Order: sequence, then C-alpha cells, then structure tokens
Amino acid sequence: MKEFKSSDKIELKVGGSVFVKKKLGEGGQGIVYLVELNGKDYALKWYTQPCKKEFYDNLDNNIRNGAPTGAFLWPQFLTVWKEKQFGYLMALRTPEYHDFSHFLLAKVRFASLSAMISAALQISNAFRELHRKGYSYQDLNDGNFFINPQTGDVLICDNDNVAPYGKNLGIAGKCRYMAPEVVLRKNLPNADSDRFSLAVILFMLLFNNHPLEGKLVAAVPCLTDEMERLFYGSNPVFIFDPQNDANRPVMGIHTNAIRRWPVFPQFIQEAFVRAFGYSCIHEPNRREPENEWQKLFQQLRDQTVKCSCGSETFIDTTSAPVCINCRKNLGDPLKLTINRHRVVMFPGQKTYSFHTRLHSDDYTTITGEVIQNKNNPNLWGLRNLTSDNWMITLPDGSQKSITNNEVVPVFKDVQIIFAGGVKGEMVG
Repeated sequence: MKEFKSSDKIELKVGGSVFVKKKLGEGGQGIVYLVELNGKDYALKWYTQPCKKEFYDNLDNNIRNGAPTGAFLWPQFLTVWKEKQFGYLMALRTPEYHDFSHFLLAKVRFASLSAMISAALQISNAFRELHRKGYSYQDLNDGNFFINPQTGDVLICDNDNVAPYGKNLGIAGKCRYMAPEVVLRKNLPNADSDRFSLAVILFMLLFNNHPLEGKLVAAVPCLTDEMERLFYGSNPVFIFDPQNDANRPVMGIHTNAIRRWPVFPQFIQEAFVRAFGYSCIHEPNRREPENEWQKLFQQLRDQTVKCSCGSETFIDTTSAPVCINCRKNLGDPLKLTINRHRVVMFPGQKTYSFHTRLHSDDYTTITGEVIQNKNNPNLWGLRNLTSDNWMITLPDGSQKSITNNEVVPVFKDVQIIFAGGVKGEMVG
C-alpha cells in the first residue's frame, strides 16, 4: 500500500476520523504516524501487511477490557477494517522515556540504583496485573520497554500480540528472549513462557548482559539457527550456574555481569539462580511468579540507601555493610521490622503503604521517610507522611501518638503500631 501523507483522513471503528500529521517511524509490521483526534495527538500503528480478522477482533476485545496498568501503551481506538488492513491508536511516548536497548548499549544510564529498582518493580507489577486479567503477552523482548532513566518509570509498547490464555495469534517472539519450550516449538507462548522472558528482561536490566550468553556463545563466530536452538532451547546454561561453570561470562565481553553480580545481595543472586536453573528451564510451571519478583525488588529497595559519598548502595542485613562505591563501612544501622519486611533506617529511606497499612500491596505511596535532626545530624527519625495516627512505645515503656508530619525517634526497641494494627519494631 502507499503511505499516508499529511492531512489524510482515516476512519475509526467507533465513528469519526483521525487526521495524519506526519510519519514517526516504521518497522517489520507497519508504520507509525502522528495523528490528531479531537484536538489531541496520538500514535497510529498502521499494519502494512494483510491481517487476519481474528487479530483485529482480539485487539477490539482488548480495547474494551482496558489496560492492566497505566504502564502499558495500550491500544485505545481501532480504525475501520478495510481490505484486511487497519491500524490502532495509542498514547504518545514523551521524550524523557528511552528505549531499553539504549540502556543495554550504555547510550543511556539510570540516574540511581533507586531508579533501576523502580523500573524492575514496575515491570514485575505490570506483568503480574496482565496475567491476573487472564492475558499472556507472548512476545517479551528488549524492544517492548521505554524507561525514564531519572525515575525508573516504565512504558510498555507493542501490546497488539497480547491475547487471552490459550489463544495464540501466530507470534512466537525473539529467540534470545523466548522460553526454551517455545524455541524448541514444544509449546506456544503462554503465561509460563512470559515468566521466563520476564526473568531474562529483569536480569538484563540489573546486569546489562544476557543470562544465557557466556563463553559457550562467545566461542561461536556466527549464531546459526541450530546454535540458537542449542543455547536457548535444548541446552541453555545460566552464566552464574553454581553447578555448571561451562558458560561463565568472559571479561572484555560480559564485563557488566562480572562486575555487577557480586555487588547485589545474595537473595537477588539466588532468585536468578532459581529462575535459570534446570528445573525452571525444563519445568515451566515452576517458574517464579511475578508477585515474587515484586517482593524481591521491594526488599532490595528496602535495603538501598544513600552513602555520604553521594552514591546509593545496598545494605546487606546479614553482614557488616560496606558502600559498593567508596568502600566505606556503614556501621550497623537499625532496621524497622514489619512482618516479613526489614527496612533499613538510614537518612532518606522511605516506607510505603504495603509496609504500614493492613492488607495493602501499594508499593508506590510513601507513608514515612527517615530524616536527620538539623541541629544534630546523628539523631534520626521516621517522619509520618500520612493522615494516620501511629502509636509508639519507647524503650522506657512510655507511649506517644505520632500524627501527620511528626517524627518517630529511630532508637533500638522502639515499637510502632501503624494503621489497622500493623506492628513494627526497630531492631539491631
């Protein structure tokens, strides 16, 4: 077909029309245009190859059901189906978001560890909610994500292959991101294969190298189809597999993974060892669900603090913490224990709704922040940033109500009762 030009009009399925303003780009499936609808700009993805009506109807159904979370650049309107061709409208990506591939190529870097952890949390939560709605994504790869390097906010694109469980629209995915059973064509993509692909994405986000690409892959001058089936399908080996060192990362090629792996806390390493171990490779139903990844990254955020050198670091709650940047000994800061959570009490550290409110899984709303006394920086306190009343018991047994903007002293053995009776305690 010929390309649309400026001022061309395209009819929508719901009625009305959009006006083409300019071409934004193109790929294997189609062309993306900047269009206007009722005075508002959108991106229009127009398929240049004939499509099946089933594909169109699936998108129509997804639009009616709505996006799982605001992280998805979800289809919003369909154009009229005409001669097996059509397009769909979605929100525009703003310029502060960058392709995930640019992070992998070091063209863009996260402003902080917190931003990187926030991206991991948002990606995990987005796919948790997608699967909760009964969808599978089916084509997870590094081209699906745009990330704000300052905040870690994520936008997920290419949602046109999303389909209900048990339904596949003919897409398999990219080999380096596909689950082994999909590479070997034993299974079609589904929620279990999504979980494998998600683990690959999360590993690459943190370590900037692929989890299955070590010296075995580096030794092959050209990855043929047969080699891809071997390395990603029939015999994938995790580069940090504790039982098999055949595919270890190579200095000078996989330098990011070599340098970053020892920096992360053991519980993060163990999660990826499980994700790419033999059982999860070969038994899809044993793969880490998205909510477990979310819990792990919440825990990692709880242990991430800003050192006096100005950089962020992890505080291992099981050993003497040292800054990963300047190597300064960070002492033994107190931890606020709330159920299974251990939040390091360090200036700038925050608590969230899922910490302090009963039955909450809200990991974005801040409820408290550790501050330093202006006159004596060695005195720290947890400021209540909610409208809730917190009841504290001090080490001497006295009690006090802490209301909005008041401060809980960060002392050992201070106990706090948060909203709904949630209990916390400062421990060494």
